[in-house]
Amino acid sequence: MLTRVAGGPAVVACGTCRHSAEARDDADGVRGGARLAAALRAVRASDPHYAGVDVQEMPCLFACKDHCTVHLRAPGKVSYVLGRFVPDEAAARAILDYAVHYAASEHGRVPFADWPQGVKGHFITRSPPEGYVAE
Repeated sequence: MLTRVAGGPAVVACGTCRHSAEARDDADGVRGGARLAAALRAVRASDPHYAGVDVQEMPCLFACKDHCTVHLRAPGKVSYVLGRFVPDEAAARAILDYAVHYAASEHGRVPFADWPQGVKGHFITRSPPEGYVAE
């Protein structure tokens, strides 16, 4: 049921997410989550600035009400689930830009002034790391 992946800062994309609130698949029959995961991998590969953040994919984050979701996580840091993205390069770049700030942060908190516009309004949940609660 679990597959071991690299540790460290990562964006875990739900590969089976709906394309939008209205449609499961896009015009080509591809799920939005698969499109977003592909866009995240392409953007990450295009710029060494993103090398410190891994892109991982898994089926279903159980956030089905909020299409095109990702889980941002790193050891010892608060983690976040974000969603309701358009599965394209702009969303992927905003997610990865935020993830770079997140990876550099001490506990997972990124000052609002450093948030890319493309992630504002997309946060769904935050979860504390094991053994902690957030202040």
